[in-house]
Amino acid sequence: MQELIKLDFVDLAIAVGLMAIAIGLSAWEKLGLELNLALATGRTILQLLVLGYILDFILALDNAWAVLAILTIMLTITAIVARNRISQKIPYVLPLVWGAILISTALTVLYTNFLIIQPERWYEPQYIIPLAGIVLGNATNAAAIAGDRLVSTINSSHLEIETHLSLGATPEQAVSQYRKDAIRAGLIPTLNQMILIGMVAIPGITTGQLLAGVKPLDAVSYEILIMFMVAFANLLTTVLVTKGLCRQFFNSAAQLVR
Repeated sequence: MQELIKLDFVDLAIAVGLMAIAIGLSAWEKLGLELNLALATGRTILQLLVLGYILDFILALDNAWAVLAILTIMLTITAIVARNRISQKIPYVLPLVWGAILISTALTVLYTNFLIIQPERWYEPQYIIPLAGIVLGNATNAAAIAGDRLVSTINSSHLEIETHLSLGATPEQAVSQYRKDAIRAGLIPTLNQMILIGMVAIPGITTGQLLAGVKPLDAVSYEILIMFMVAFANLLTTVLVTKGLCRQFFNSAAQLVR
């Protein structure tokens, strides 16, 4: 199979032409997206180039502490993003989300590393960084969707919740259905992706491996593994986040906090 055709800065500059055309189309249609597209283009270039240099340094360094440091930074950034999409008014949302994503990602990656891939070293950067990055990104979206859904539903359902409490329900029972609905909402994108994967489009990970010269069956094998990792991590993340958020809405006397 042909080796990967490498792209230089000239190739990337030509690729920017696609975004220039998109900006021009937005202006032609008067969509008002020109600034957003331009900023997104700039951020994409800057962030991915920085990521490339950082990963190149980490892979060359080949040190367990360096791997843990970059993973911690990635985890913190994703937790902040999820917190901002859920709520900045509710106390302790950031440590709650940070801990939930940490637990789900760690369990998923460690299970995969020790039982399935089994690299020579547990911290092998070639495997643990990209796999953890995929899980973190998806867990962040799941946490944000489920958390935002739960918070908005509870905020708009105070009367119904207080009615349940007055009839003797515990706080967990009063918001049980809201929490289940929020968890389902957080899992919808993942389930849709799993249902349609391989039928509508070739997934990104498989595409990348095919471009790198990996055999198709080997590429889809990793895609299957990744999808199962994402599904498990997303479910665990939403379960932990929604459980923690529910507790923030009630005081020690089991009263709803407004």
